[in-house]
Amino acid sequence: MTGPTAVTAGPRTAFPRTVRAAVALQTLALFFQASTAGALLVSSHGALLHDVGSRVMYGASMLYVVAAVLAWRRGGGGRPVLYASGLLALASVQVVLGIAHLPAFHVPLGVAMVALSTLDLARALTGPAGTRAGARVPGPA
Repeated sequence: MTGPTAVTAGPRTAFPRTVRAAVALQTLALFFQASTAGALLVSSHGALLHDVGSRVMYGASMLYVVAAVLAWRRGGGGRPVLYASGLLALASVQVVLGIAHLPAFHVPLGVAMVALSTLDLARALTGPAGTRAGARVPGPA
């Protein structure tokens, strides 16, 4: 017996949402890091928050890579994989610079990462919902 079936989100729509969520989490973690950077200078609690936030940010960057690769394997475009991999590479450099206590390089790179992740989030949120990442959308001629 066939009856009405519920329309569910298929893999092409579910994974772009996952990519959007992952880049949003990464961007939020980076903004948290920026807000705790000032607290790091004035209190020990700030140092603890910045340390914990760095681990969350790095994990969010890895999650973004995994989500982008899964979306790409399901038929999405490859650009999110490049963006996610680039931000993970920058996060790795950022961790090394932070551990080495080199604020002259750590702070500007952190500012650049916040800007890049925010631009990536804007790209992910404003892209057409039903299309693959990187695909051309027909527009007015």
